[in-house]
Amino acid sequence: MPDLRNVKLFLLDMDGTFYLGENILPGSLDFIGAVERTGRDYLFLTNNSSHNAEYYVGRLGRMGLSVNADKILTSGEATARKCVSLFPGKKAWVLGNEYLKRELAAFGVDLTESDPDYVIAGYDTTLDYAKMTKVCDLVRAGLPFVATHPDFNCPTETGFAPDLGAILAFIEASAGRRPDLIIGKPYSGIVEAVRMRTGLRNEEMAMVGDRLYTDIATGKNNGMLSVLVMTGETTEDMLRQSEIQPDCVFGRLADMIPLL
Repeated sequence: MPDLRNVKLFLLDMDGTFYLGENILPGSLDFIGAVERTGRDYLFLTNNSSHNAEYYVGRLGRMGLSVNADKILTSGEATARKCVSLFPGKKAWVLGNEYLKRELAAFGVDLTESDPDYVIAGYDTTLDYAKMTKVCDLVRAGLPFVATHPDFNCPTETGFAPDLGAILAFIEASAGRRPDLIIGKPYSGIVEAVRMRTGLRNEEMAMVGDRLYTDIATGKNNGMLSVLVMTGETTEDMLRQSEIQPDCVFGRLADMIPLL
């Protein structure tokens, strides 16, 4: 078992790890308290680009955890930071809802509905056929194509909702292209944004989450400790069959407390 006492920053997934739907998972608040008592820190790291940091501040508050926006890093913010660097002075057409558009604009992305220079695709909970046709047209035309994250499903209280990965599969089937760049977990773009926020090195962090192909792969791909919790997407069968194996496995966040 790796020594969790060496971890300075716990990067916590949200959906399926800290809460599920509108219900906080048992022991999550106890885990936060233990991290703080032992002099470490935490940062919520979510691929879900259908909401911005301020939304999550309110959501966590309703569950009993009072935090500021600096405790939350979304794939939307990480995407904005990367796109401002890669496409200075360029305009983006965004497949996403108003939360994502507001977050991108807040971090300097210039948005447009006509004649864009590049395309950003996010998890759009207001998706319709007109939007899908538009994004496929732009991608098919060869514009640079950035996606906020790769998740296929978003966990809910009743199962799963199709996430951006499923939308990207639709786009690929129609337009024949995958994104040129994906920012969120397990890719390095979101980890770069963490380093910008904290000044810490990858080896000083642990990635904690419920998904093998995003959360655990983030740790493996970026030189961080990877911790799987069994409160979300991953089942015992999935874990046994996967080539992606975590450094350690816990039933839930609170099970880590004795090792902090």
